[in-house]
Amino acid sequence: MIRQRSSVRSRGSSSTTISDPREKVKDCCRKFVAFMCTQVGVGGLIVAYALVGAASFMSIETQEPNPLIEHVVTLRRNCAAELWDVTEQLNLFNSSIWHYEADLVLKRYQDDFAEAIRRGYDGRSPEEVWNFPAALMFCLAVFTMIGYGNMVPRTAWGKGATVIYATFGIPLYILYFMNMGKVLASTFKWLYTWFHECSHRSDEDGGLALEEGPGGLAPRKRIIVPTTACLWVITIYIATGTIMFAEWEKWTYLDSAYFCVTSLCKIGIGDLVPGANILDSQSGKPTKLVINFVYMLLGMGLVAMCYILMREEVRIKMQEIKEDTRLCLEDLSSKFAKCCGTKDSQYYD
Repeated sequence: MIRQRSSVRSRGSSSTTISDPREKVKDCCRKFVAFMCTQVGVGGLIVAYALVGAASFMSIETQEPNPLIEHVVTLRRNCAAELWDVTEQLNLFNSSIWHYEADLVLKRYQDDFAEAIRRGYDGRSPEEVWNFPAALMFCLAVFTMIGYGNMVPRTAWGKGATVIYATFGIPLYILYFMNMGKVLASTFKWLYTWFHECSHRSDEDGGLALEEGPGGLAPRKRIIVPTTACLWVITIYIATGTIMFAEWEKWTYLDSAYFCVTSLCKIGIGDLVPGANILDSQSGKPTKLVINFVYMLLGMGLVAMCYILMREEVRIKMQEIKEDTRLCLEDLSSKFAKCCGTKDSQYYD
């Protein structure tokens, strides 16, 4: 009877825990966090984080007009008014003085306009600068730590949002970097192993799992992805980006390769950035920025893949060197022991 009552109580407690809404919410949260820590979850989370960040920066930076635009408009208006006053006063009486005064007005306007350009004026309104693809590239440059520098937040709210966005985005990117590297490394290793076995199947007598050695059957040697294969993958990927950006941006192939390498290595010098042309941004050709976003994310995953595979090869090579060194030392010690043994026997004889 006591056992039956305890079993009934345990069943009742388990049913209450399952039917409790708080437990259901906790269980759903645990499952959601576990899914987000997987490769698919982290990839989707980094893309969603970039999309939300792009929409947020667009709404923040386009609320206030750019004061430099109004400043440049005022400069042009004042320059035209001063030239009209000089022309009205001096044009009919003394042409040399008119030229002198007009040169002073134009020189002052030139200096003020150059100062506005140094402060960030490029002739575009905030809506033209902070379109969605450009904001997406800005988010990519922030949480991947590339930092091109061609786009900067102008408002105080935008600068504060950048600090918060980078604080949470950089750890998320590191998690994506490691998970995507593991996925691509395992996929590439499987492909390399499959091609290796297919190419050596005729030499291995039908692909047997065991090979004949001096002591009988021995396990087949472990297949390692060589460093040259990783370098070939990165080289082909950089060459693809070089051709793509050279055709789009009308860059030289050297400049395109220079941009791809500095971006994938997260140097981010910022002298060459896709979509930075003013005419392209005003004519509405932002597709290249979206493709550049995908190219950068996938390329950094490939860099992580090569790092993982090359680290594995180095670790296995070091283990082989350690094992060979141990066998060599054992062989030398055995030979030394035999040599000492023969000398002792000759001495006793």
